[in-house]
Amino acid sequence: MEKIAICPGSFDPVTIGHLDVIRRSAKIFDRVIVVVMTNYRKTASYSFSVEERMDLIRRSVEGLDNVEVDSDAGLLAEYARRKHADVIVKGLRAVSDFEDEFLQALTNKKLNPDVETVFLAASVENMFMSSSMIKQVCALGGDISQFLPAPVREDIIARLKA
Repeated sequence: MEKIAICPGSFDPVTIGHLDVIRRSAKIFDRVIVVVMTNYRKTASYSFSVEERMDLIRRSVEGLDNVEVDSDAGLLAEYARRKHADVIVKGLRAVSDFEDEFLQALTNKKLNPDVETVFLAASVENMFMSSSMIKQVCALGGDISQFLPAPVREDIIARLKA
């Protein structure tokens, strides 16, 4: 039976840290759906539209045949149910991420008892990285190229510098 995993996030923008979690998930599960979710705490601060974020992710995961990209503005638990997903995969950078992610996992389990949440620890080289940190470094004139997937690096930098 096919094991389907969902990698949710706002991905504004997609980073090499996100890509690391997606690639590792693609090795573990038969099918991985990367879903661009709407984070209502961040809607006013998005740098890229949902469609642009989906395009950046698609270009970044090219060659990963078991990965697809989608979007959703609803509840993750309901999205998982509609997609017949077995697992939600969340990357954790630090202990500070855990409390919020754990509460989300408990909520998703209550709303959809058929889905499990799996946490993947960030790779050491990506532990400090977040999309908001990358945006801040870029806004202050720093070089963010090392934090972005090569296929979309220039597009992201051009937008964030604009």
